[in-house]
Amino acid sequence: MSILRTNPPALHVPPGYHHVTVTEPTRLVFLAGQCPLDAEGATVDGGLLAQVDQVVANTLTALESAGAGPADVVRTVIYVATTSADELSAVWDRLNASALAEAFTTASTLTGVTVLGYPGQLVELDVTAALGTSSAR
Repeated sequence: MSILRTNPPALHVPPGYHHVTVTEPTRLVFLAGQCPLDAEGATVDGGLLAQVDQVVANTLTALESAGAGPADVVRTVIYVATTSADELSAVWDRLNASALAEAFTTASTLTGVTVLGYPGQLVELDVTAALGTSSAR
């Protein structure tokens, strides 16, 4: 399987991600939105960046359970409950400094939203991965 990530010349050069991701997978993996919940289902304490760290840990666990890793991710959507561009940037920076960083080199969207589903939830990550026969379990 191959994953081709490109930026068409007529579009602006994005900071770290690509406008287009093309793949010919034999298996697609769609994760439910990964939330900042601990193993007991409680929203983690510590504010926005602690929640990002929990989302990263949960996403890595979910990907691994499907035989996938950050390099197999072909699309991410990051939702942050904020109207602050600084907070959006802080989330992007934290994600790109994490063990999941390679996942954000693909087609990615970062957006501020009004509210998320769990009490106190500030961030959620939607991930799609594509696996070839060598990566599938």
